[in-house]
Amino acid sequence: MNAPLQSVLPGSMSKRLRSISGAGGAELVQQGRLSGPMPWVIAIMVALTVIAAAAGLALSNTARNAADTLSGGATVQVVEANPVERDRQAREAARVLQATPGVLEVHIVSQDEIQRLIEPWLGVRIGDEQIPVPALVDVRLRDPISGEKLGQMRHKVRQVAPAARVDAQSTWLKPVFSAIDSLRLLAIALVALLGCALAAAVLLAVRTALGTNRETIEIVHLLGGTDSQIARIFQRSIGFDAAGGGALGLGMGLFVVLLLGQRLEGLGAGLVSTGSLGPLDWVLLALVPIGGVVLAIITARLTVMRALKKML
Repeated sequence: MNAPLQSVLPGSMSKRLRSISGAGGAELVQQGRLSGPMPWVIAIMVALTVIAAAAGLALSNTARNAADTLSGGATVQVVEANPVERDRQAREAARVLQATPGVLEVHIVSQDEIQRLIEPWLGVRIGDEQIPVPALVDVRLRDPISGEKLGQMRHKVRQVAPAARVDAQSTWLKPVFSAIDSLRLLAIALVALLGCALAAAVLLAVRTALGTNRETIEIVHLLGGTDSQIARIFQRSIGFDAAGGGALGLGMGLFVVLLLGQRLEGLGAGLVSTGSLGPLDWVLLALVPIGGVVLAIITARLTVMRALKKML
């Protein structure tokens, strides 16, 4: 409410008006401190939104980095029981692929590397139990592997290594990529739902405040107060709560994200390590409370303006 309007009000009415604006003792929404329920509700919503958004961004980074890494990779498996013949076919396959146009690197995976890969899963070394495993050849291409390119590689390899199988590395993780896409969509849906929940909480708080101060608002209308002036009072009150709660929620959310990040890094898993957040991701997370403040203010204004039109 502007100063000229307050100057014409009686003393008791000025006190009641100040209570609506948050300047008196009986504040509509506690401002400048986290003593009311609304800042804490907003803090919880913002914290959950930060966590959900961080999960979505991390999953996007994981899928993008994994796709970039595997798009130009292929693996040759030589499934042969005779170890001498298996090694011979692996060397022949590597020789043919090395001479293939577009191939950057061909690497025959040693038995020691294979043992290190499967020992955590089997609990024993291959040599200890005489477990037959295929010979592996890792192939890196300059461009992403197409179906035509993969078919040509298979034809060349099978001419010198009949027991060999050539597969694009990206095809192995198609189910994983599908699961990541589903989780990423789930994270986006959670962010949207939390935004709706925050708007609903603000709407209920404003409606309650409007009902409590209905008589005072009607008198202010009679004294010349406009809907926009009254709406600005509620916007300011909700804005203070949203700013305080948003800052607190951002701190809580970032703490959880950093804690989970440290725990996941300790796993040492390849896909997990590619899902780290970049500088732009942290900037986007920092914008979450700002978006919460803007959403709360807009919701408060629309709610007040619609309610005031019904009062007239």
